Amino acid sequence: MIDLKAKPFYLSDDDITWVHETLAGMSTEEKAGQLFCVLLKNNSKETMDYVFNLMNPGGFMYRIMPTKNAVDATREVIRRSKVYPLIAANLEKGGNGIVEEGTLVGSPMEIAATDDEIMAAKMAEACGREAGAVGANWSFAPIIDIDSNFRNPITNTRTFGSDPERVARMGLSYVNTIQKLGMAACIKHFPGDGQDERDQHLVTSINDLDCETWMNTYGMVYKKCIDAGALTVMTGHIMQPAWERAINPDIKDEELMPGSLSRELLQGLLRERLGFNGVISTDATTMAGFMLAMGRERAVPETIARGCDMFLFARNLEEDYHFMLKGIEEGIITPERLDEAVIRVLALKAALGLHHKNTLPETEKAEAIVGCAEHKKWAAEVADKGITLVKEEKDVLPITPEKYHRILLYRIEPTGEGYSIYKVSPVIESIKQKLIDEGFEVDEFVPQPYGEGFTTKYEDMVSKYDLMLYVANLATKSNQTVVRIEWKQPMGADCGLYINDVPTVFVSLENPYHLLDFPRVRTYINCYSGNAQTVDALMEKLLGRSEFKGKSPVDPFCGKWDAHL
Repeated sequence: MIDLKAKPFYLSDDDITWVHETLAGMSTEEKAGQLFCVLLKNNSKETMDYVFNLMNPGGFMYRIMPTKNAVDATREVIRRSKVYPLIAANLEKGGNGIVEEGTLVGSPMEIAATDDEIMAAKMAEACGREAGAVGANWSFAPIIDIDSNFRNPITNTRTFGSDPERVARMGLSYVNTIQKLGMAACIKHFPGDGQDERDQHLVTSINDLDCETWMNTYGMVYKKCIDAGALTVMTGHIMQPAWERAINPDIKDEELMPGSLSRELLQGLLRERLGFNGVISTDATTMAGFMLAMGRERAVPETIARGCDMFLFARNLEEDYHFMLKGIEEGIITPERLDEAVIRVLALKAALGLHHKNTLPETEKAEAIVGCAEHKKWAAEVADKGITLVKEEKDVLPITPEKYHRILLYRIEPTGEGYSIYKVSPVIESIKQKLIDEGFEVDEFVPQPYGEGFTTKYEDMVSKYDLMLYVANLATKSNQTVVRIEWKQPMGADCGLYINDVPTVFVSLENPYHLLDFPRVRTYINCYSGNAQTVDALMEKLLGRSEFKGKSPVDPFCGKWDAHL
């Protein structure tokens, strides 16, 4: 039996009656629909017809769309739903996670660099206000992964850093704030990303800590957020072999499963040892980390059978729905387990007051909240407090037109397939223009098409420029395996050849670990995001009008002794 009066639901007798009466009125097909959180990229009639002709989903997750479209989508899914739906978004940085006009307050790592939980609360409040304005009620955040492996290509600035205590403080601040605004928090990605150097989007990754170390780090962070009343947990496609073996000593290596499919992790660790009573959701089941673990026909119902309550997204919605129904029919999901999962989904809706909700979002009201001046002010505050001067060559900063009139700008940007639209980064371009507006002469580095023996004379470059400025804009994203600088040809033509004779400054707008590839640069700055407010704050600090205040949430030296030189 689920205690619906207990944490995190705290339901009244009337609420509990609604849950059980609603469940009793559902067919098996309708119960199966409540298990699905369906991805919505638009509010087209074709999309809505396809989804609702197939099922009545328990929830939806919005990809980023214009504010008006999000409002219209919410109004439409509510109109078509028999039970008020959960509406979720990746609200990891601000309202920009759900609507195009939303405020990017700061990446989690930028928030962590302020070392101020109030900044995490302000980011969460902007998320709650802006997403709530278009009808969302479920935040797929905070990320409470720990960025303990600098080579991990997906955690990075999406985390609050590598210090478990700081991650816990920031995560708690987010959970408490957003749930006070009537939106469910979702702590993710259990059992914890950031240990492996691989991406769970591409492989079933591994958290390889021993049980005690895990409990003192990831477990500690999860326990604090659970004790604070976090309503939902998202499980990753990440294995935790030590705990799986501790809970089930007879388990074989080939039977080890990611969190989304592991009875040991879901029931034994999360429910029993950590005491979580809320809703457990899978992460996106379209990821290779899920697909590689088990054949899909079996895996779809097994997620629920083994302990998850909601199934996130689908490869093919019709097929996955039929896989779920077949799993119910064949007894993979027992009637008792099906009802347990649906009860928790309905209890979450009751805890959010959705069973009594009778108002719909309105575009005009939403547009007054989304991207408002107060939220942008918070973004500026985060940038001012978060930008971190990691190391500095004596007397290089601040830069002024009198001191460094001629600057050679090196762009470090994404290259390769899928990046053609980023050939000229608007963020780096804005930095260049701001420098020109301040009175600097700025040239851009262009590699020469020939190699050894014919390059421009070293002394000509040294005498021509007063400052070498590197600006990197390499953000982490899914479906990549590394986040490293790819120096230009020929022979690393742009890799710091003049640092011993020309003052050189390296600015990273995103990835905080570029000292791995440029260890000997003597002045290095981490910004953690590249929104307009961060660029403005960066310029103020480069020009000496504002001091650097950020405290690095990770080891930016990547454990390399030469990076300290």
